[in-house]
Amino acid sequence: MQAAGVQKVLHKTRQFSELVMFSHTLFSLPFAVISMVWAAGGWPSWHVMLWGLIALVGARNGANAFNRLADRRFDAANPRTAHRHLPRHLLGTREVGVFVAVNYAIFVFAASMLNPLCMALSPVAILLITTYSYTKRFTWLSHLYLGFVIASAPIGAWFAVTGAFAFTPFVLGTVVMLWIAGFDVIYGTQDIEFDRSHGLWSMPSFFGLTNALRMSKAMHLVMMMLLLLLYYTQQMGWLYLTGLGIAALLLMTEHGIIRPGNARMMKLASYNLNQVISMVILFCTLLDFFFI
Repeated sequence: MQAAGVQKVLHKTRQFSELVMFSHTLFSLPFAVISMVWAAGGWPSWHVMLWGLIALVGARNGANAFNRLADRRFDAANPRTAHRHLPRHLLGTREVGVFVAVNYAIFVFAASMLNPLCMALSPVAILLITTYSYTKRFTWLSHLYLGFVIASAPIGAWFAVTGAFAFTPFVLGTVVMLWIAGFDVIYGTQDIEFDRSHGLWSMPSFFGLTNALRMSKAMHLVMMMLLLLLYYTQQMGWLYLTGLGIAALLLMTEHGIIRPGNARMMKLASYNLNQVISMVILFCTLLDFFFI
C-alpha cells in the first residue's frame, strides 16, 4: 500500500509538471540568474538565490496552471491542444485551482523572505501574470503581454538582490519580452484559422502569416541589439559576444525552419531552439563575467 501511495504521488507530480510545462522554466531562469549576478557583482548570497528561485518557480507554475484553467474550453475545441490534461480530465479544475493558489502563496512568501520591495510588488506581479490569460480574447498584443509578464523574472531577480530600481534590469527585461513575444508569434502561426473562427486575437490571425513572421523577426532583431547594448553598459568581453553570435545563428535557424503545418518542426522552432538560446547566453555571460 505504501509503494502504491508513493507511485500515486509521483504520477500526480508528473501530471502537474506536464500541465505547467516545467521544462520551459529554461526560458526565464537563465536571464534571472544573469540579472542576479550582475546586480550582486558576483554570486548573490545563498539566501537571495534560494528564495529568488523559489519565487520564480512559484509564480511561473501558478501562472501557467491558471492559464490552462482559463483556456480549457478553447484547448478542448482545438485539435492541436485537445490532448492536454484538463480537456482529457486527467486533472480536475478544483485540484488545478488549489495548485494555482498554493503556488501563488509560495511566491508571496518567498518574496517576503527577500526584501520589502519584493514583498510590496508581489500582488502586482500576481495580477500581471494572471491577467495574461485573458488578453488573447481582445488584443493581438497578447504576445507582447506574455513577454512583458515573463520579463518580470530578470527584473524581479534584480530587485531580490538590491531592493532598488535600476536601468539594467529593465533593458534585460525588454530583451526577454521581445524574445518571448517573437517566438510566441511563431507558435501562434499554427492556430490562425482556429483563432479567427473562435474570436481569439493573435498577430498571425490579425495580420496574416507573412506579416506576423516579419514582426517576429523584427522583435528578435531588436532583442539582439539590446543584448549588444548590455555588452557595453555591463563592460562584458569577447566570450559574451561569442554567446550573442551563437544565439543570433540559432535565431536565424529558428526562422528558417518554420513550417506551420509540421508540429515537430514548430516545436523545434518555438521551444527547443529557444531553450538552447537561453542556456548559451547564460553560460557565455557567466564564463565571461567570472573568468574574462
